[in-house]
Amino acid sequence: MEALGVPWFVAVRLLGPPLFLFAAGGALLLWRRPARPGPIWAALAVNLLAAALPFLWLGAQVLTDQAERTVYGLVMTLLQPSVALAAWGLLLWAAVFPAGAARGAGADGKGDRAEREPQNVG
Repeated sequence: MEALGVPWFVAVRLLGPPLFLFAAGGALLLWRRPARPGPIWAALAVNLLAAALPFLWLGAQVLTDQAERTVYGLVMTLLQPSVALAAWGLLLWAAVFPAGAARGAGADGKGDRAEREPQNVG
């Protein structure tokens, strides 16, 4: 990080919360499998990518010697929040529209689910 001109504590401060969210969210996904794990994994990964975008951008600028071009900085300023918004949109989509909600109800109004019978387990 020092080669990019960013102190380590800044990188830890900016990347730490998304890394923790990815680890804690991944552990929860493995422990309690939801109906749609794919979009949730994608949301966690996109959120981590959004946090890493400024550092990837700085690395690309160092490699290509384009650090002086301010128009690229404006694009990055707009891109990073947009990627974070996409991550939260994916998470909201996975939470609001569960996997079974996409299927319509059949002619009898019960849908494609099998009927459950009460059982005496005691």
